Amino acid sequence: MKYVGAHVSATGGVDQAVIRAHELKATAFALFTKNQRQWQAAPLSETVIAQFKAVCQQYGYQPEQILPHDSYLINLGHPDTEALEKSRSAFIDEMARCQQLGLSLLNFHPGSHLKQIDERDCLARIAESINIALDATQGVTAVIENTAGQGTNLGFRFEHLAAIIDGVEDKNRVGVCIDTCHAFAGGYDIRTDAACDETFAAFDRTVGFGYLRGMHLNDAKSAFNSRVDRHHSLGEGNIGHAPFCYIMRDPRFDGIPLILETVNPDIWADEIAWLKAQAA
Repeated sequence: MKYVGAHVSATGGVDQAVIRAHELKATAFALFTKNQRQWQAAPLSETVIAQFKAVCQQYGYQPEQILPHDSYLINLGHPDTEALEKSRSAFIDEMARCQQLGLSLLNFHPGSHLKQIDERDCLARIAESINIALDATQGVTAVIENTAGQGTNLGFRFEHLAAIIDGVEDKNRVGVCIDTCHAFAGGYDIRTDAACDETFAAFDRTVGFGYLRGMHLNDAKSAFNSRVDRHHSLGEGNIGHAPFCYIMRDPRFDGIPLILETVNPDIWADEIAWLKAQAA
């Protein structure tokens, strides 16, 4: 079964994100469990946790249909020791919040070397950061998102994702989220069925579909292999409709959250309905 939704706002409380997803007729959703542009947040109260779990049960959302995202401030490969420790503490807090809410996944951007350390050293730091966070928490899988490779961000090559996973001790609690815009901007063509065959075969060889825990379905304003991260609405960018039809019809993408981060929330309900129609 395909779980399809969008990254909805949690303004007013995390339980409101669930309601907004239901209003879109989504069968999956993503959210931030705290303000993504601040380091600190108030702890989740027992009341907030109970409300979130109750509304998830009311609308039939299970943990495998929900893909929370961590703060954009976190850099798990930071070259500076003090900044790295700050990111690691914030990431553990994000994982703990997911654990409190009964969620099983946390999506995150791997990290950046900032031109201060070697790529391999940065990837090793990211893996060690994940190990530290997994040791400090229970039941939540760290889901590494591929990036567009903008600036000094790592994770735009499948080999980067594989290297991070290789350094994670508990392979049962690490996974990958593939963002279609990021993949395209990072040099993986998905504009035709044949291109999708080739790209996802490369993913399977290098990382393995067994690690796929979610996807972000976005068209791209940016050009192919541009290393520029600019999302667009489905079919309105440089990717086109082909890969989204492909993904919805391919059983390898069943049972994971397929999340829109497209640029116009006003048409998310239409995009979700269109994606569901492709699966049918």
